[in-house]
Parts: sequence; C-alpha cells; structure tokens
Amino acid sequence: MLGTLTLGSVALLLVWDAVPRVFPAGAHDALGALPLALIAVAYLVYQFIRRPTRMELIKAVALAVAFLFWAANQFWPDRPAAVLFNDIAIALFVLDVFLVIAGWPSDAPDESFAETHVSNESPVASSE
Repeated sequence: MLGTLTLGSVALLLVWDAVPRVFPAGAHDALGALPLALIAVAYLVYQFIRRPTRMELIKAVALAVAFLFWAANQFWPDRPAAVLFNDIAIALFVLDVFLVIAGWPSDAPDESFAETHVSNESPVASSE
C-alpha cells in the first residue's frame, strides 16, 4: 500500500513537470521530497516484514536515511544545510552500492535488488 502511494506521488510530480501552472507556487519542493520520504519508509517497512539479519537491517536503515536526506534537500533547497543534506545522501548511496559490490553483508544475498547469485554446484543431468 505504501509503495502504491509512493508511485502515486511520483505520478503527481511528473504531472507537475507537464503542467506546473495548475499547482501552487513552491509545490515542486514538496512534490519532489514526498516520494523520496515515502519510499524510505516503505523500504523500512518492507525490511521489517522480511526480517533481515542485523547487518542487512543496518544497511537498509542507511539506505533509507540516504533517501530522507535527499528528500530534505528537495524540500528545503534554499536552506544553508541543503548542500550538506545532499552530500550526506550521496555518501550513503555510494556506500550502499559499494557494499553491494563488495558483497556485504556476506551472510545473505540482497535479493531485493534483483541480484542473481550463481550456485557453484553443477546441475545434474537426467538420464531419462
């Protein structure tokens, strides 16, 4: 349900891109921040339902925090801290992808990002 709401907020953002005059002045800041904040919450809810290992949960929280900092940057673009919010989001996104590449945490594959993991076992041919 949260995912559907998030996609709806993305659709609204894209409607703003097509016809910004039908929205109040300054609406883009909120419309840009809303899907980022919603997907952070949706991802955390998904992770809690999935019951990840402690290390996977730490990684998921870091990713959600990255989305929240990005949302803050979108919502308050003119604040002095906006650049800091953006830089923290970048650092956390880069860290997340680095950890995926490095295979951390190693105790469980992160199937939620459609990664494929090949087994080292060879398939057994059927004699029939």
